[in-house]
Amino acid sequence: MTAPIGIFDSGYGGLTILREIRRRLPQYDYLYLGDNARAPYGARSFDIVYDFTLQAVRRLFDSGCRLVILACNTASAKALRSIQQRNLPAIDPSRRVLGVIIPTVEALGSISRTKHVGVVATPGTILSHSYRIETAKLYPEMKVAEVAAPMWVPLIENGEANGDGADYFVKKYCDEVLAADPLIDTLLLGCTHYPILLPKIRRYMPERVKIVPQGRLVAESLADYLDRHPEMAELCSKEGHTEFLTTEATDKFDRLASIFLDSEVNSTRITLQ
Repeated sequence: MTAPIGIFDSGYGGLTILREIRRRLPQYDYLYLGDNARAPYGARSFDIVYDFTLQAVRRLFDSGCRLVILACNTASAKALRSIQQRNLPAIDPSRRVLGVIIPTVEALGSISRTKHVGVVATPGTILSHSYRIETAKLYPEMKVAEVAAPMWVPLIENGEANGDGADYFVKKYCDEVLAADPLIDTLLLGCTHYPILLPKIRRYMPERVKIVPQGRLVAESLADYLDRHPEMAELCSKEGHTEFLTTEATDKFDRLASIFLDSEVNSTRITLQ
């Protein structure tokens, strides 16, 4: 029996990942789950992020999903490995949960020429040092400057991404990255919300610095994964449909989600426990 590919995020940012995945793989069905009522995850403890993420993964599995993408850097940093190693063998060893950090890191080797990379992300992702750790495994010579940008997600989710007030905080964190390592030639947006701020980020970063959102990198990695695992691809339904689940009020989710997807969204409210 086939089922959609599950896409999970703590909030709305994962919709930027979903958007790129649908562009790359439009033939598949997707079930997006946003735990918007309990977002953001960025400042929460490892244990809480793990608990919440596991609840979401179980809900997507209960909906039939055989493959789930954690389209959230915080969940990928704080919960993915534990779920893969501790929970999947007991739940169903044939199911898969993938994250966004490793596919992103894998691409850095072909993007950065100076081997000096900046990462802006939520405090939780930065505290985990996941990008620095995973980069060191693949590219030991690469230097990673990590900076937390705690104000960017609230600005975006409160509809202030295009306002003049956002410029102060965009410039603030861009300046911090450049101060941490003036030699960076690549800036990785290590939170799926951040592409919404891309025009302002470009304004405050030197032209020599390539700004890298994750969506296309994750989409290409997923396409490659499905090519290499045809047995999983066969279990994923292919009618080109997308459904949306949220733990928040549907009218709020639909309004904000439409900003990320540039299309109308109709969601269903659920609870996670």
